[in-house]
Amino acid sequence: MNRKILFNTFAILIAALLLSSSGCKEPITPEPPPETKDPDYFAKVFLRREYMDVYYYWYKDVKAANAKLDPLKYDIYEFYDEMLYMKDRWSWMTDKESYLKSEEGTVTGTYGATLKQPVKYFGDYDVKVRFVYPGSPFDKEGVTRGWTLTAVGGTATMDLIRAGKFNEEYNKSPQKFTFTDVEGNSHTFTATAATTLSTRSVLMSKVFTGEDFEGLTSPVGYMLYLTFNANMLDDIDNAMQLFREAGVKHLILDLRYNGGGDGRASQRLVDYVAPKSAIGETYVIRKHNDLLAAQDKYSKVEGIAGSLELDALYFITTKSSASASEMVLNGLEPLMNVRHVGDTTYGKPNGMYVLMYPGEDADYTRYNKGDYSKLKWVFLPICFYNQNKDFRDIPDGGIVPANYRPDDLYHDFGPSEDNIRACLTHIASGTYPPLPTKKTKAVTKTSGERLIKIALTEEETNPKYGSYTIPWKNR
Repeated sequence: MNRKILFNTFAILIAALLLSSSGCKEPITPEPPPETKDPDYFAKVFLRREYMDVYYYWYKDVKAANAKLDPLKYDIYEFYDEMLYMKDRWSWMTDKESYLKSEEGTVTGTYGATLKQPVKYFGDYDVKVRFVYPGSPFDKEGVTRGWTLTAVGGTATMDLIRAGKFNEEYNKSPQKFTFTDVEGNSHTFTATAATTLSTRSVLMSKVFTGEDFEGLTSPVGYMLYLTFNANMLDDIDNAMQLFREAGVKHLILDLRYNGGGDGRASQRLVDYVAPKSAIGETYVIRKHNDLLAAQDKYSKVEGIAGSLELDALYFITTKSSASASEMVLNGLEPLMNVRHVGDTTYGKPNGMYVLMYPGEDADYTRYNKGDYSKLKWVFLPICFYNQNKDFRDIPDGGIVPANYRPDDLYHDFGPSEDNIRACLTHIASGTYPPLPTKKTKAVTKTSGERLIKIALTEEETNPKYGSYTIPWKNR
């Protein structure tokens, strides 16, 4: 599978943790390429010798086969794919431009919404809005979570899906869209995709009180966190300040669309929500291959000024909750009162180092100072596995919640949305409510026609989804 992709909001972000130096080395001098010019020849040789033969978690399983690969037979993405262990569905690479856009939280060519068909539990093939980015073209038209996309370019959405033309039409710009809102009203408008859209890591943070939900006797914090972005730590700070000032003792951490990200952001979040009794305790252990065993890392709760002293922490997850999201959930469970509702997580038990090319010591010195002028490629191979303090791994099949809830795409985020309502009900009464009623509306089809579920989101099938990344700052 070609791994050349455009980053989205669930993309990979660099951390700022310092790791021990493995010592300076002389620059490698691979054999000169043949007369046939390959601009990436040196990058391929460097990738194999300096990164995949050393940092890659499964280097022993692939080193001999990789040594026989001819770099000239593949482009660099194909060459990278060929070197991966057969069971590795997570490692990937990208170019300089995509990497730097992800650092800025920038999305290009977008209407600003993510879409999903609630088929799994509700049996509903309608295309629903999961969330909308503030300031995006759809946001400016008033589109919110729960709206149904009924037509694109004047053609019914389901007809486009059956014809295999939905993505083609949806991605045209400008385009005419027809939505039905949560109250059944129709809205038709023409929008132009944003050339660039700046996003934030926290989509929503608010405090629920007894005025919002009957039975609450104290304020409850809610934070919808989309990505562990190290360049947006102030998003976490601002949300936690809101909760602290409100006297929050119960926090709902909504990670249902969080594909992971950067170790700095996960450390900041853990330090805020873990109890003071957990300071100094390990929340994640990173286990490496035998060559890097000395780099095995026990990350501990450090504590932070303004941290919350919670009575309970509620996690909401779905299949889109991956990697760093799973690491935080798995890591905090032994340390505090954790409640887990929603659906089984993605299942990404490992993490990557952010490895760059050119990649000599002098290059990393520039990168660490924010100078990426000479950067060309970024490689993200799996380099370690994550465990919590009890040495419990994250299952490959994901972490199963104690209280299963389907993702409720029929309500905007708030006390009426099923997962949030379930948490608030448990906080108020100690019990979870019954599951929501399944929809009975049938999708019209002709005799013998097969209903089609379109891949509107990539989390369940995309091997590149999910990240827990640490930059290798000192080679």
